[in-house]
Amino acid sequence: MEKTNVIPEGFMWGGAVTSFQTEGASEQYGKGLSIIDAKEVPENYSDWKVAIDFYHRFKEDIALFKEMGYNAYRTSISWSRIFPDGEGEINEEGLKFYDDLIDELLANGIEPVMTLYHFDLPLALAEKYNGFASRQVVDLFETYAKSLFTRYKDKVKYWLTFNEINLVLTNPEYWGIMDSNPSEALKYQICHNVLVAHAKATKAMREIIPAGKMGGMISYISTFPATSKPEDVLANYKAKEKLIDIYLDIFAHGEYPTYLTSELELQKNMPPFEDDDQLLLKENRVDYLSISYYQSRIVQYTGEEGFAEGMTSNPNLEKSEWGAAIDPIGMRIALKDMYARYKLPIFITENGIGVKEELDENNNVDDYYRINYLQQHIEQMKIAMQEGVDVIGYLTWGSTDILSSKGEMSKRYGLVYVNRGEKDVRDFKRYKKSSFHWFKKVIETNGTKL
Repeated sequence: MEKTNVIPEGFMWGGAVTSFQTEGASEQYGKGLSIIDAKEVPENYSDWKVAIDFYHRFKEDIALFKEMGYNAYRTSISWSRIFPDGEGEINEEGLKFYDDLIDELLANGIEPVMTLYHFDLPLALAEKYNGFASRQVVDLFETYAKSLFTRYKDKVKYWLTFNEINLVLTNPEYWGIMDSNPSEALKYQICHNVLVAHAKATKAMREIIPAGKMGGMISYISTFPATSKPEDVLANYKAKEKLIDIYLDIFAHGEYPTYLTSELELQKNMPPFEDDDQLLLKENRVDYLSISYYQSRIVQYTGEEGFAEGMTSNPNLEKSEWGAAIDPIGMRIALKDMYARYKLPIFITENGIGVKEELDENNNVDDYYRINYLQQHIEQMKIAMQEGVDVIGYLTWGSTDILSSKGEMSKRYGLVYVNRGEKDVRDFKRYKKSSFHWFKKVIETNGTKL
């Protein structure tokens, strides 16, 4: 029988977004260009110039979040809004925006959860240094992080360094890498540099905000062997190591796991360590683990050693319009595995479903499918908590509709509808979806009524 107090008081309920998918004002108020701003916009997609105009409408949106009952909200800070070229002089106008945003969240009883980097490197650092391929950018990231910790030391407790850090090997372009086909050795060098940047920022936070909490975040895709053949089971085991475990092991234990170092040494892909790298990693482990979770996949042995080889969509599950297999039990499995291995608090900082939606004749979106999706995932989270997993918060992706990571306004995740299309920005008016009212009741009852 479920314990009535399985979700503790103070549990963080809310939503999550990024700066570039929401703010707009992409070339205003002293902001420099980021690698996102420089992306080629596919035909019939949106650009980032106005997004959903959160820059000018954040008070209106935060009022909606308060009405829903949020006590936590995650967004990212735009590096190029603070340092337009990634280095040099601080743009005070950029900081003033985040001052006002954070103050408004706090005034409405909402804990700000701030991500330092969400795939939007200042363009100048990509062009000048080849992004995080350079240790110079590691040091500049530390300077950027320190400026934010100093500014918000009395206002922000929960921090994340990098969004979905485990995508660095599969998508090095997210870290400003200009090479179209980087070698495996360079990919691991970039990965190492990002991990060192994470450790340096964690060290700085502890020095500047002693009561602060730093998390390490990954995109968690639960994987399962395609069959019970030992070859498939082993292939899945190795895929999970490369996709998930490397990063969590380093976050939690502060050192490279031997299954990785042995392979890198054999393949001569071991990145060069600077003198204090090992100590930095060891002494600056995380306070909590953070995940985005959307789907599970299956892994079949193909004879190839690449960790993405043989990974396909789970055929036993329903899929979203964008092909993600919907697997709430997979999230519970992920939570149980993480907590058994690391005994660290877990913060679910993204979970949601993207759907093509339009307002009906009553200016509503009856998104019962989103309610079902979130309900099933929260139920599995609660069961994991009953089984002893320490989960400290659950944030939906997103809160309002936002541009997708590829710039699609049609891929709507929000509990609030934003009236804009791909090219036609319309009036940006906000409308509460059915899921808004449902989630409000979930939060009011601290998750007891789903």
